[in-house]
Amino acid sequence: MIDVPVYNESGDQIETVAVDEDALGGKVRPALLKQAVVAYLANQRQGSAATRSRGMIVGSTAKLYRQKGTGRARVGNVRTAVRRGGGVAFAKRPRDFRQAMPKKMRRLARNNAVLAKILTGDLLLLDELLYEAPKTHRFAKMLRAIKADTGCLVAVAERNMNIYKSGRNIPRTEIRPVDQLNAYEVMRRNRLVMTKDALARLLEGPKAGDQTVEADAAEE
Repeated sequence: MIDVPVYNESGDQIETVAVDEDALGGKVRPALLKQAVVAYLANQRQGSAATRSRGMIVGSTAKLYRQKGTGRARVGNVRTAVRRGGGVAFAKRPRDFRQAMPKKMRRLARNNAVLAKILTGDLLLLDELLYEAPKTHRFAKMLRAIKADTGCLVAVAERNMNIYKSGRNIPRTEIRPVDQLNAYEVMRRNRLVMTKDALARLLEGPKAGDQTVEADAAEE
């Protein structure tokens, strides 16, 4: 068990929460984390780049003039890549960069990323986040109080538009429901800020019939 301190919005520690590392995979697996990050970034690639090869250019395939005897440099047809309007050498083709990764591996990678944040002291637990209306100044003040203003990912138990609108304009700050976390986003920022409810929901794991979305572009 790992004791994780819990803070209020003023940055004061009010209690600790015991987290079982076995619920987050037991240990950090660097190879799995790298695979998850590479797959996530690869799945963001559009892969729609395309250029026309010489076979796709409209024009005669006949040699422009004979090889010898003209005194000019030798030349082929008008489709060649060295002439203006000709085809591109080694033309690009639309390509699918997707890398498949099973859901259980993605979830384990996410949990390992959270465990890594706990072991390095970069997981900051908040008692609660209650916003009746968007308040960016209050949100920024809270991040400064808990020393997470240099870049953080804020995870909440459920989608909350007031919290999202409060932090969306703050640089290097992202707000996500805990069900949409993935390993790349967790490791991308310096700090991971979670509410107690969000951590409890993460430790519970997926429920039967739960349509969990892990914010993976391969699934969208």
